[in-house]
Amino acid sequence: MFPDYALDGIPKAKGAMFPWIIDVKKEEEIEKMRVAGRVAREVLDLAGKAVKAGVTTDEIDELVHEATLERGGYPSPLNYHNFPKSCCTSVNEVICHGIPDVRPLNEGDIVNLDITCYVNGYHGDCSEMFVVGGEEAADDNAKRLLQSTYDCWVKALNFVKPGRDYKDIGAIIEDHVTEMGFTTVKSFCGHGIGSVFHSNPNILHYRNNEPAGKMAAGHTFTIEPMICEGNASYLMWPDDWTVTTKDGKRSAQFEHTLLITKDGVEALTGKIETSPVQFWEKNSKVHRGVWLGTSASSKERQEALNGVLLGSN
Repeated sequence: MFPDYALDGIPKAKGAMFPWIIDVKKEEEIEKMRVAGRVAREVLDLAGKAVKAGVTTDEIDELVHEATLERGGYPSPLNYHNFPKSCCTSVNEVICHGIPDVRPLNEGDIVNLDITCYVNGYHGDCSEMFVVGGEEAADDNAKRLLQSTYDCWVKALNFVKPGRDYKDIGAIIEDHVTEMGFTTVKSFCGHGIGSVFHSNPNILHYRNNEPAGKMAAGHTFTIEPMICEGNASYLMWPDDWTVTTKDGKRSAQFEHTLLITKDGVEALTGKIETSPVQFWEKNSKVHRGVWLGTSASSKERQEALNGVLLGSN
């Protein structure tokens, strides 16, 4: 099954016009989104293993494309508004929507891999940071940026529960990163997701008073803050996709597809038994280990998974 833009680049299905009108997923839709989220997670983990010095982002894109097809999916970015590749690879000063190319990665580069997979009519969307060469190759400023971005993201994830305002997510993110000396990008946002790639609610990653609606069980959406080492002003490249910091300093980002449940929230793109545990997950003072959600069932799975992934560390 292909999304409606696969052949001509033009998405046909639209979300609701008013920003506070948010689709509530039925149980059969949620199950399909679980499958799409699992596929996206598997593909992201595979792509992350390929992040090494000398590897090109084109090579990573090819891996993503093949791995998605092998799992019965379609790489959602491909031909979405004519995007030319199967994933976004944003290196160093690239904030988002980096187009994979032939430049080899270098030791110490920080790389965001943004993976979305369309499976049986639904999208699963997630992104994660990787350091070329691992923790030892990251300079102190990179470590601080990555840790702060991860921690503000997890704080925002933990806030999600029925009855709360979507607009309040942004202040949690901005307050945390501002205290750490970083800035949050205001021109790009998280979004609702399901059978439509981008829909309501719009999740702004800065303090705001926009009428984005209230959280309710059955909502599915992403939180994906883009945090900058310097100023958050950006440049759009002539390809009309690649967004970089204006000052050339680095940017970091994390993303999950989330499902609100009656008792909290669950990451539909959460990590699995074969996922890597990154140093910012091990060192976080906000949440140590991988984060799967706040609902009772996701907390139970999270405890068991962290027991496997972290062991006695």
